[in-house]
Amino acid sequence: MNARFAAKLAVAASLAVAASGFAANVTVKGSDTMVILGQKWAEVYMKGHPDTTVQVTGGGSGTGIAALLNGGTDVCDASRPMKSAEIADFLKKYKVRPHEYKMCFDGLSVYVNKGNPITQLSFSQLEGIFTGKITNWKQVGGADAPVSLYGRENSSGTYEFFKEHVLAKKDFAASTKTMPGTAAVIQGVAQDANAIGYGGIAYGEGVKALKVSKVDGGEAVEPCEETVLSGRYPISRFLYCYVNSSKDSGAIAAYINWCMSDEGQAVVKDVGYFPLPKNMR
Repeated sequence: MNARFAAKLAVAASLAVAASGFAANVTVKGSDTMVILGQKWAEVYMKGHPDTTVQVTGGGSGTGIAALLNGGTDVCDASRPMKSAEIADFLKKYKVRPHEYKMCFDGLSVYVNKGNPITQLSFSQLEGIFTGKITNWKQVGGADAPVSLYGRENSSGTYEFFKEHVLAKKDFAASTKTMPGTAAVIQGVAQDANAIGYGGIAYGEGVKALKVSKVDGGEAVEPCEETVLSGRYPISRFLYCYVNSSKDSGAIAAYINWCMSDEGQAVVKDVGYFPLPKNMR
C-alpha cells in the first residue's frame, strides 16, 4: 500500500471513529508467533488512541483464519499466507477476497539448547532430524546423545510453513513434543540439553539459533535483519494480517495502517522482528 495513501486513510478512519462519539473495539486473533507483537502494538496504540480498545489473542494462524471467515474477529494475524482453499471459502461467503497485509519480516529460526556444540544445519539434515530419520546428534557432528524434538500443533502457521519449506511437506516424527505456542517450545529447548525446536526470531532468548544452509555444503546463514531482508537466510518469511475487505474501514483500517506506520514499525523492531522497508508499506 502506498504510504501516503495509507496515512490519509488512517487519518480519515480515525476522524470517522472520533466523530461517531462511540468507543471502538478491534479484535485480533491468530498466530501465536505474532502474539507478542500484536499485544505490544495494541498496548502502544491504545495509549495514543484512548477511544479504541484492541483485544489480542492467539490460538494459531489456522484458528485466526477460521475466526475471520466466521466473523469471530476483525483482524487475523497469520505467520503463513492464506491457502487457496481458505480464500475460496471466503469468496464464497462474502463475495470478496480477504485483504492481505504484509506487516513485517521474520527469520523462522531453528533453536537448540545453549550447551549444544552444533552451530549449523542444512535443510536435508533438518528434514532428517524432524522426520525422525536422524535420531542421535552424532549423526550431524554433535555429541553422542538422542535428539529431543519440540514442535507446534498443526493449527500453527509456523508448523505449516516449516513443514512445507524445510521438510518438503513430509510429516513430523511421532516423537515430536507438540507445544501450544512458540514460548513453550523455547522453554522446552532451554531446559532440555538435547532439544531442537523452531519458531519466530523474536522468541530466541535463552536458547541458540542455528545457522542454516539450503543445501549440504552451502553457505550457512544466521537469521538477522540483513540476511532476512535480503533473502539470504533460507527460512525468511513475512508475517501477515488479514481483514475482511468489506469491513476494512473505520477503526480497523486506522489500526492496521498505524501498525504499518513508522511508529508501528518501531514496535516491530523493539519486539525482535524486522520492519518493512518504506517502499513496501
